[in-house]
Amino acid sequence: MRNYYLYLIRHGITQGNLDGKYIGQTNLSLCPEGRKMIENFCECELYPEVEKVYSSPLERCLETAEIIYPDQRLMIIDELCEMNFGDFENKSAEQLKDLREYKDWLKGGVESAPPNGEKYGDFILRCISGLDSVFSDMMKNDLQYGAVITHGGVITNLLCGYGLPKGKPAQYMCAPGEGFEIALSPFLWQKGPTFEVLGKMTLTGNINP
Repeated sequence: MRNYYLYLIRHGITQGNLDGKYIGQTNLSLCPEGRKMIENFCECELYPEVEKVYSSPLERCLETAEIIYPDQRLMIIDELCEMNFGDFENKSAEQLKDLREYKDWLKGGVESAPPNGEKYGDFILRCISGLDSVFSDMMKNDLQYGAVITHGGVITNLLCGYGLPKGKPAQYMCAPGEGFEIALSPFLWQKGPTFEVLGKMTLTGNINP
């Protein structure tokens, strides 16, 4: 049975990232450092050739996609947007550390959510729904290689929740502009859904997690 290969790539740096803030669905653009880093990664040939690009609708992802794959077809997948941090948006851990609501949220659990934000469980289900849309499009159009430009939280939670081998969040985190290669097969997807994590995309090459 045929495998389909997908590169999950985290967008470049924004000023909010540099400031250490929770930036979920706030629609920031790449900062100059972020654009330069992605351009440098392109010069180092970090990113494989693909047949189609899928992206979160947020500007930082669309800009990253344009830099990496300027001539490639692009499809926006709304479900692959970053988590909604609600009242914690645009605030740093230092600003929030004394709030009871913040401490409760850090304890985790599928029902945990920032005030006026998104439940963790809902976020995970939304992410897998987005990946299902990507996989369905690849199979429908007979595309074997694709790229998803999305967010760190989306990538980590997809890999931890549905990837094989199973790993801890620390194993599946990636720096801005880096990512992971995964292999999807109709058999594993229907059984799980689940997929294989093949390696991490870094300037030192693919490193198996």
